[in-house]
Amino acid sequence: MHKTRQPKAPPSFAALVQAYFAEHLTQQRALSPQTIAAYRDAFVLFLDFAQSRLGRSPAAMALADITPELLMAFLDHLERQRHNSVRSRNARLAALRSFLKFAAHRDVSSLQAIERALGVPAKRFERPMFGYLSREEMLAVIGTPGESWVSRRDHVLLLLLYNSGARVSEVVGVKVGDVVLDEGAACVHLHGKGRKQRSVPLWRSTLKAIRAWLRLNPQLDSASPLLPNRNGPAMTRSNVEKRLAFAVQAAAGIYPDLARRPVSPHTIRHTTAMHLLQAGVDISVIALWLGHESPATTHHYIEADLRMKERALARLREPEARIRRYRAPDSLIDFLKTL
Repeated sequence: MHKTRQPKAPPSFAALVQAYFAEHLTQQRALSPQTIAAYRDAFVLFLDFAQSRLGRSPAAMALADITPELLMAFLDHLERQRHNSVRSRNARLAALRSFLKFAAHRDVSSLQAIERALGVPAKRFERPMFGYLSREEMLAVIGTPGESWVSRRDHVLLLLLYNSGARVSEVVGVKVGDVVLDEGAACVHLHGKGRKQRSVPLWRSTLKAIRAWLRLNPQLDSASPLLPNRNGPAMTRSNVEKRLAFAVQAAAGIYPDLARRPVSPHTIRHTTAMHLLQAGVDISVIALWLGHESPATTHHYIEADLRMKERALARLREPEARIRRYRAPDSLIDFLKTL
């Protein structure tokens, strides 16, 4: 007699999570360490919440436990208790949805439960009007370098942020070898999100400042960070934010309004994009400049620019006189009727 072949048992929830991170994200999708870390953080938060809600450890969970009700309660917890923005809430949900789609291919018996969980929608939100600096304000923030080592480094930092429109993570990640100093081909190679790389041309003022900086620091080799802290390692995000705040405070002496506005490194990125747009640079070129995956992301700068122009137009007094309707002379009416 032939023995009946027993159906293979579906993988456990714990095994699915391990395969998702160890195989799917790292090997099959080859996501960047930063993206994987963001997905990991979403899972840690969710599993901690599920444990407190369900009363059992993450290892004892099953896919069927991930119900729409549990997901909605978790998302509500993120907004109310952890004070996450809607954008952060949606990012956490996207990580969980990615896992559920992966699990659907590994555990067909749980398809119905997965389908229900995938029905939880992302939350719509009003995109806030982002701020940016005028050219005069930006130049005041950059200022002129002082005699100190920190002042000269900060000058290169601010010039490079404005010139490249780079994210903070991209700027602090620049190595000396990423900068091409040849006349006519001067550029900086930026390592962006998702291991994407792009090259941005350098202005003469930026090139001049970087050359002076490297002459001041002859010990820096091609593998050294271009913008180190006092101890040698690359500047951190918080370090950049503090130095920018110091520069904005100094510039507020010339433009007092700066003291009342939030100015972050990302504000400089917005400033670069808006100044390129207002200079007539094509939107597709700006998308490449900023490293946007989709030109639709860059299109928000056009919308912001139009809204600012509409607000300026609304301040103008409309002419009091009414425009009289044009009345054609009788001879013209007669002519038209003969056609």
